[in-house]
Amino acid sequence: MSAATTRSRTPDRLCAEATDLARTAAEEAAAPGVVGEHVGLVSEGDRVVTHFFECKELGYRGWRWAVTVARASRAKIVTLDEVVLLPGPDALLAPEWVPWSERLRPGDMGPGDLLPTDAEDLRLEPGYTGEDEPVPSSPVSHEMAELVEAEDAEVTAGTPAHLPVAPLRGSIAAVAEELGMRRARVLSRYGLHIAADRWEEAFGAKTPMAQAAPASCVSCGFLMRLGGSLGQAFGVCANEFSPADGRVVSLTYGCGGHSEAAVMPKPPQPAPPVIDETTVDPFPLRPASDSGSVPAVSDEDAADLGHS
Repeated sequence: MSAATTRSRTPDRLCAEATDLARTAAEEAAAPGVVGEHVGLVSEGDRVVTHFFECKELGYRGWRWAVTVARASRAKIVTLDEVVLLPGPDALLAPEWVPWSERLRPGDMGPGDLLPTDAEDLRLEPGYTGEDEPVPSSPVSHEMAELVEAEDAEVTAGTPAHLPVAPLRGSIAAVAEELGMRRARVLSRYGLHIAADRWEEAFGAKTPMAQAAPASCVSCGFLMRLGGSLGQAFGVCANEFSPADGRVVSLTYGCGGHSEAAVMPKPPQPAPPVIDETTVDPFPLRPASDSGSVPAVSDEDAADLGHS
């Protein structure tokens, strides 16, 4: 260990005593009232000392104003080197910067936003792996050109992803497009797995809605099955009153809108009236004298009661 290194650990006396010079420099660089108490100093080398002052500015909790002073060899005047604002051991720091591609979350995209995919995206794999030239056993190979002309088939000049115009009917690319295989890339096994995990977490058997459901989606009439391998575990909900309407749901998911959970009974229908058409019921044109609620009396009796 050299003598210079040993001396650098001990702060220079004159530099350590230059607290007023360091405070004045910090107050000139900072806004008024944000420079706090002197919280310590550290030796940076021979006759070089950094003074630390508390920072009271909002949003900079734990930060310190660092003022470095120094003096020349055999000089008694301390000079100012620099003033900076540095984070302390317990400072409030911004989170580490993360690229936008890693910060993006489902639902962040809005109208007009574009999300480019990497050429080596693990979620995708080539959807058409045919070569430019067909294999010898193909009916459109060079060895069977006569058959090609007889069937009016055409061999495309490249893979469907690189064709400038739509392929003509009868070509390999046209058949691939008709079968839904003309996409340049399709989901890989990894892409299928992470999609299945995401859908299972959102609308799966472990969600609170599924735990309280009377039955699972596999027996629901509103479930629309998916094609392909994912159809064995997922479908699309078509119940407008379900919280998962239009969403991909697991077959083990369920909600209160299950088609067979509560079948509404039909309202009771009154019995049809019974009419006996074999008999005739007489109906008098005038009511009988004794049919009312008031008994019939003669005129003499009514006169005694004061009736005319």
